Amino acid sequence: MTTSAPVRKAAAKVAARVAEAQLSALPADCAAAQVDADIDWSGPVGIPLPDESAVQAACGIMHVHGRAAGRPARLGVDYASTVAGVLAAQGVLAGSIARERGVRLSAVRTSVAQAALLAVQQYLAAATSDDDWVESWEAGGRPPFRSRDGIRFEIETLYAEGWQLFWRALGAEPAAIGEGWWPFQQRFATASANLPSELHKTMAGLDYDVISAAALSAGIHALPLREYPAHPVDVAACSLRILPGMGEVRPATSLARPLEGIVVVESTRRVQGPVAGHVLRMLGAEVIRIEPPGGDPMRGIPPMAGDCSARFRALNEGKRVVELDFKTDSGRRAVYELVAEADVFVHNWAPGKAEQLGLDAADLARCRPGLTYAWASGWEPLPWLDKPVGTDFLVQAHSGLGAAAYPEDELSAPSLMTLTDILGGLVCAQGVLASLLRRVRTGNGSRVDSSLYSSAGVVPRPRHRQVWTELDRPLATGDGYLVLPRGIAPSSVAGPLGLRSSGTAAEIATRLREQPTATSISLLAEADVVATQVCTELRDLAADPRFDLALGRDEHVFPLTPWEFE
Repeated sequence: MTTSAPVRKAAAKVAARVAEAQLSALPADCAAAQVDADIDWSGPVGIPLPDESAVQAACGIMHVHGRAAGRPARLGVDYASTVAGVLAAQGVLAGSIARERGVRLSAVRTSVAQAALLAVQQYLAAATSDDDWVESWEAGGRPPFRSRDGIRFEIETLYAEGWQLFWRALGAEPAAIGEGWWPFQQRFATASANLPSELHKTMAGLDYDVISAAALSAGIHALPLREYPAHPVDVAACSLRILPGMGEVRPATSLARPLEGIVVVESTRRVQGPVAGHVLRMLGAEVIRIEPPGGDPMRGIPPMAGDCSARFRALNEGKRVVELDFKTDSGRRAVYELVAEADVFVHNWAPGKAEQLGLDAADLARCRPGLTYAWASGWEPLPWLDKPVGTDFLVQAHSGLGAAAYPEDELSAPSLMTLTDILGGLVCAQGVLASLLRRVRTGNGSRVDSSLYSSAGVVPRPRHRQVWTELDRPLATGDGYLVLPRGIAPSSVAGPLGLRSSGTAAEIATRLREQPTATSISLLAEADVVATQVCTELRDLAADPRFDLALGRDEHVFPLTPWEFE
């Protein structure tokens, strides 16, 4: 292990700790050096943002996380700060790579606000596309389920056939089965899942072992929800193993794009894998995306931005596409030919598929010495013999992240915002950067393993669920919501709002409901209390000039690169 590169500016202390932890966990030959990181709260966003809650409020996280409940909700972990910490670690590693390649970088800047915008980028793209199609969602009815014997659990399947078989075996009404499939499979896209009450009633009338047996028979996955936030097994965010053979990396030419000249080949789907390639592209790499003949089916899922899905574009814009069929000899030869001219290969295939195809790390390293081979999985390195499908909400349920997402007086549940999909892609990219730094120093390639589960462990959280007061949550106003600085005493708020200084949290909440958001924010600002308006519609971010330096606009709105190098 090695000492981390310094985080020079630590206004966002959780982000700084995450960055330092990630950098210090790397092997010595991947140690970042001579590049400092600055992490602040607002970055280029023209809003004073004093803490995590303010960032979540202003940048859309409270809106997305709260969709399932029908109102903005604070996410119970410092998720935006965690993402910012990983972005800072990536920036330090990318800057170190550029220095080894001849570009004199000394510092990188990022912010928690930019991290938050990156975390909601798919939802933002869908909300701001030029499509007339309107995405809808409904609050309520969401998983997890509760069995008759009191076990709370999540289920997962990506296929309608398994869904139907499972519910029929449990005796659910056919109409409810059909009605429930759309919101269930759309919860990844909409962050909501209003399932028919009949489905919850069916589960409540059966013991968990009966439900689990039916799930196994139908080919779907059921997993109990951990009620404690602590990660059950501590694992590294990513692991790096040296591969045989030595390679070279081309010199760099750009200060702003430290991976200029690096070629990445990716074969990925859904969110986690594409996020890794997306981040590497933003850092300057050329990304070649392998898709099946006819293209990735996700390209056609509305809402559309131009002739392509807005969500798909959010994660795959700017990648060069090559269509080929892995199941054929010619398709596999084409992969070898692409990798022979590349520096990195990234995939998030199911366990065992790479070996089955003859495209595992050892196979590809023979044709490209010095290769970085990265697998972004669901559950590695957990030693389960029969792992459930690796999807965001199951991982949140088992890892304890779902228990941390809500305070003690609310039921624990995975956030329906895809927390580990985004973070899983980011830690995969972090591992790729560490491997590339090793390669420019030693010539050695590496196998990089990361997972949704390993990324969940990056999020700092207490061992027990948090206790919040009314002032720790988004507070309704006459025309919306606002949040107060974290941990503020009622006495600091009551007076500026025209209440007696001993006013209670309930009295403060009542006063806020009686007047517009802007009025309350102005009154509090006069007393040096920074209150923040809560974003309740992602389209509003696109129209807000205070976000002009953080967001780009095409046929949808997207976050600009979250790093600035010097």
